[in-house]
Amino acid sequence: MRLLLDTAVVIYAVEFPEKLSRRATTALRNLNHALELSAVSVTEIAIKAASGKLEFSAAILRRAIDDLGIRILPFTADHAFRMFELSRHHNDPFDRQIIAQALCEEISVVTPDEQFRRYEGVVVLW
Repeated sequence: MRLLLDTAVVIYAVEFPEKLSRRATTALRNLNHALELSAVSVTEIAIKAASGKLEFSAAILRRAIDDLGIRILPFTADHAFRMFELSRHHNDPFDRQIIAQALCEEISVVTPDEQFRRYEGVVVLW
């Protein structure tokens, strides 16, 4: 099963593993799951780190990607076009892009963000 990790989940896995739900922790450890992280999440972390809102370096992120066996999911034009169809349940542009990817790719999202559940067709694992 493919799982798209929300940005918060990667941060929690590295810095605050106690914040992960039991179900999310089990999913991250399951070797039968293909864990994916949006290129959008990499951008979000970089922007927030550069602005001082987050202490998370490129080296920490690379190590987390390697340690968790995460594949980076590129953000494509198809994903961007899907955003035209999204309702405005969520105002965060990074999360909206992740939602569009999940819908296009038909993959579940691991996220604590309840707003994701408001989008028809998005399957949330938490």
